[in-house]
Amino acid sequence: MDPVRNPYAPGAGQRPPELAGRDRELRQFEVVLERVARGRPERSMIITGLRGVGKTVLLNTFRSMAIQRLWGTGKIEARPEQSIRRPVAAALHTAIRELAPRHRAPDRIEEFLGVLKAFAQAEPPPSGRAKAPVHRWQPGINVPAARGRADSGDLEIDLTELFVDAASVATDLGVGIGLFVDEMQDVPPDDVSALCAACHELSQTGGPLIVVGAGLPHLPAVLSASKSYSERLFRYARIDRLDRDAADQALLAPAGREEVTFTPEALDALYEAADGYPYFVQAYAKVVWDLAPTSPITEHDIKVAAPEAESELAVGFFGSRYERATPAERDYMRAMAALGDEPVSTASVADELGRKPSSLSPARDGLIKKGLIFSAERGSVAFTVPHFGRFLREQPG
Repeated sequence: MDPVRNPYAPGAGQRPPELAGRDRELRQFEVVLERVARGRPERSMIITGLRGVGKTVLLNTFRSMAIQRLWGTGKIEARPEQSIRRPVAAALHTAIRELAPRHRAPDRIEEFLGVLKAFAQAEPPPSGRAKAPVHRWQPGINVPAARGRADSGDLEIDLTELFVDAASVATDLGVGIGLFVDEMQDVPPDDVSALCAACHELSQTGGPLIVVGAGLPHLPAVLSASKSYSERLFRYARIDRLDRDAADQALLAPAGREEVTFTPEALDALYEAADGYPYFVQAYAKVVWDLAPTSPITEHDIKVAAPEAESELAVGFFGSRYERATPAERDYMRAMAALGDEPVSTASVADELGRKPSSLSPARDGLIKKGLIFSAERGSVAFTVPHFGRFLREQPG
């Protein structure tokens, strides 16, 4: 069939042609937007799940929903060991620029931009030196930096003051502000604490600013370790693989718009191959479309295309992650894979390798920092990528 008309779109954070199986989460966020619009207290929201289940797609969809309601929005992607101060400043600058043309008091906007500039510049120097604010970064704001507001150098104090002031600007317009944080599990511990404290203050004052985060399954534990009240501070939504009906919808709806269909046996084979994971659904479907001679797509077409789809996944989805690991980290992952696909205890991994658990801590910690595994619960680990264990077991030793 014509590859130019291929509707399927496997990609990192790339919206699929049919966002299937996420109606519950979309309704939840619609309620959040409506409650904030009516001035009612509402919690910020956290999406969690393995890689490839569509967290970033859903986060971007939430942002689009907020924009449609004329909210100010900004998005950041957290990175390990990088403070969120400057990314948050840039994101809120974007949000305020979206609101500024509709605000009747330019002085209010300039006043907030002065606070935002002070916040962006008041980053403490590296540890080991006196913690006085430094002024190195110019965020492109043509107003003087404010003094005495969000500029202490203490992120918890500064972020709280910045959020309160940003929410006040949104209140003037009767709208909200949404800060969207991808890979939220990578926010440094001190910054997580500051973010939770700022959200806590907003929840008490009812300010129309919400944080919407997306991260790996252990993100709730990261937040809870930072602030005990985080369990009540956020609305949590865990997303997983698609059920059969949703997976079929993800395949059939875009194909139908191109006047193409699948036989029931082909749908059976595709669901078995992709196991309902949204990224895999798109990856298999794209290759199948390109190789199938005509509609309807059959079970035979799936069997012919599966090896090429699996080869592409082995290189781009699994292999690229495996290559980031050191030899010691690869040994650790292979031991995990040998024990099965469910979360495994760190003691069992040590037994599999014939090592003491303490000697494996550097490899385990390195894999967690690289986002290849996560601590499912105390004393156990799991892969962040579905089917990664199977991929490793199929590789030559």
